Amino acid sequence: MKADRPFIPVRIAVLTVSDTRGIGEDRSGQVLADRITAAGHVLAGRDILPDERGRIAEQLRVWCADPGIDVILSTGGTGLTGRDVTIEAHRDVYEKEITAFAMVFAMVSFAKIGASAVQSRATGGVAGGTYLFALPGSPGACRDAWDGILAAQLDYRNAPCNFVEIMPRLEEHMRRK
Repeated sequence: MKADRPFIPVRIAVLTVSDTRGIGEDRSGQVLADRITAAGHVLAGRDILPDERGRIAEQLRVWCADPGIDVILSTGGTGLTGRDVTIEAHRDVYEKEITAFAMVFAMVSFAKIGASAVQSRATGGVAGGTYLFALPGSPGACRDAWDGILAAQLDYRNAPCNFVEIMPRLEEHMRRK
């Protein structure tokens, strides 16, 4: 931590992907919402959508275009079954993929659940100046992703580097030369 840096709240939206859950049964989305607010960040949006690639991608695009949202966390739809299309929807939207996020998430997961971590397809990317992360649909996986990766990377005080400090530069390719 860099003690000389102030905390900067980040505006984060949570999207749960599920064919069966409503807001009252959304334990994974609630884990993320609770951690976001406990860390001092802003819960800027929350929604639940079914496992439909087009609808997921469209919601991600809408939130990426919203200047009041800096980060999107989705939970669910990252597995290997036929209905699991969240990763594909995320990749439909990404301008750049954060490939190391999947690797680091696998490392964090492996420490908790062993070889079962191989079944995760978590991913991260950037689009429209917004960070996007697709997390598995279990509350434990959401806790692991937040506690093991996102809490530090979404904290401007984290050293040696973090996602917040490069936010202003995410869209520099859009500037005219």
